[in-house]
Amino acid sequence: MRGMLLLLLVLGYSQQALGWGKTGHRVAGQIAEHYLSAETRLALAELLPAEGLAEASTWADFMRADAAEFWQRTASPWHYVTVPADRHYAEVGAPEEGDANTALQRFRATLLDRDAELDERRLALRFIVHIVADLHQPLHVGNGSDRGGNDFEVVYFGQPSNLHRVWDSQIIDNEQLSFSEMSDWLQQKITADQYRQWNTADPLVWIAESARLRDQIYPADVRLSWDYDYRWLPVIRQRLAQAGVRTAAYLNDVFANAPAQQD
Repeated sequence: MRGMLLLLLVLGYSQQALGWGKTGHRVAGQIAEHYLSAETRLALAELLPAEGLAEASTWADFMRADAAEFWQRTASPWHYVTVPADRHYAEVGAPEEGDANTALQRFRATLLDRDAELDERRLALRFIVHIVADLHQPLHVGNGSDRGGNDFEVVYFGQPSNLHRVWDSQIIDNEQLSFSEMSDWLQQKITADQYRQWNTADPLVWIAESARLRDQIYPADVRLSWDYDYRWLPVIRQRLAQAGVRTAAYLNDVFANAPAQQD
């Protein structure tokens, strides 16, 4: 009985919406390192002296296994937003419990609060790195009908899956690249023009992009294979690269407005 309960808990957790998988989050975090301002690098050295953004990027998902009320209920909605088809986030806003966009505002304020505890500011930083990448995964801007594609069942290369999992990790893992290999390849291909176009710290821009993509990626045939990967892998690569640029843009914007530290 105990073993069955544990199995059910594990299965239930595995079906939650977790954003990009570990590789995707680390790719975005690693790319962001290339675009940080001097002020941001100094702030990160103070907050996370022995931890890069690639390592920090997966912490918010790892902590979802913590049984504490904060992780099981309070913070659970902060990984996604909901925008029904043909609507804009500004129209629908956030639910009472908040979402990824309101969490970003919350954590931004914490980082700018020099009176906040160090552990609170570290939590805020790690969560920001995670949320920025989450909002670049199209199914983390859900339509409100299928838990961000978790309830949309597919067969991926002959194995039962769901659309959210395919986008989170399966297409990326199919590349058989480490996060450092993938981030190096993607970062080297970011042109100066792309950087200028992508370099925005406005979450509403990222959300609108993901919502437009989301409405295109639901397949008519749920048997997914090479043709689906061929069509959407370039988009996933671009979203990861954009997430890296925007993670740096958001942090640079935060720390450019940070109050001076008192001696």
